[in-house]
Amino acid sequence: MWQRRPFDDLSTMKLFEIYKLRDEVFTVEQKRIHNDIDDNDLKAIHVYDELDGQIAAYARVFLKQPGLVTFGRVVTAPNFRGKGLGNELLPQIMDTIRNYFPGNKIEIDAQVQVEGYYQKFGFHSEGEPYIHASTPHIKMVHEAL
Repeated sequence: MWQRRPFDDLSTMKLFEIYKLRDEVFTVEQKRIHNDIDDNDLKAIHVYDELDGQIAAYARVFLKQPGLVTFGRVVTAPNFRGKGLGNELLPQIMDTIRNYFPGNKIEIDAQVQVEGYYQKFGFHSEGEPYIHASTPHIKMVHEAL
């Protein structure tokens, strides 16, 4: 069941599960050394789906600056991949933006290997790829919702 929670509404156990999943995928699996936990977690709306008592898919959405919303830490748990959760997650993210941050342009830093995924949902690339957290990324934008 999909959930949307501000940071202060997350239980300590749910926050632990979110951080554990992000660490498992972004730090260990992708071998990226970076500060995964940051101040943006405090202002984000955390979007996640739970299956079999585990967080199966997750992202965080927050206002980057006035007029500009972003999202990131988009992840599907390894044991839930191949079930179409990514195609469910992005509409949940967009619905969160529509409900919590209406009228704000959307800008993300997407990993280059998933550029096509975001294009299917109306995003377009701007500029050239760049390295962020040791991984090739591209700036992608979407009109306000």
